[in-house]
Amino acid sequence: QVKLVESGGGSVQTGGSLRLACTTSGNTYNANYMAWFRQAPGKEREGVAGIENTGTITFYADSVKGRFTISQDTQTRTLYLQMNDLKPGDTAIYYCAAAFGIAVIYPRQRSAYNTWGQGTQVTVSP
Repeated sequence: QVKLVESGGGSVQTGGSLRLACTTSGNTYNANYMAWFRQAPGKEREGVAGIENTGTITFYADSVKGRFTISQDTQTRTLYLQMNDLKPGDTAIYYCAAAFGIAVIYPRQRSAYNTWGQGTQVTVSP
């Protein structure tokens, strides 16, 4: 059974940085696409950033462009999200998502992914 495990969440002040990591276990092949989503209380889960398997295609939500960077290490099968200049509006549970064995046409949509982690909390205080 494939499993995604997030780590690196925590509490920081405005302007601080965090680096999230998502490790994959339970199979031997890489996902076609991986992404980070987040969900704040009372809001819909939204796509934050995503990266295609070869690393040549990425997306970012407008609200994080220039502040967040997604990357991956295909050897260790770890997905990262470097988050800089954090703002209170970034407070949310961050989820790692992966598309194993399926084509991804709309990577910003939740329905594009068939495997999810449990989430890690990120809290940014004023």
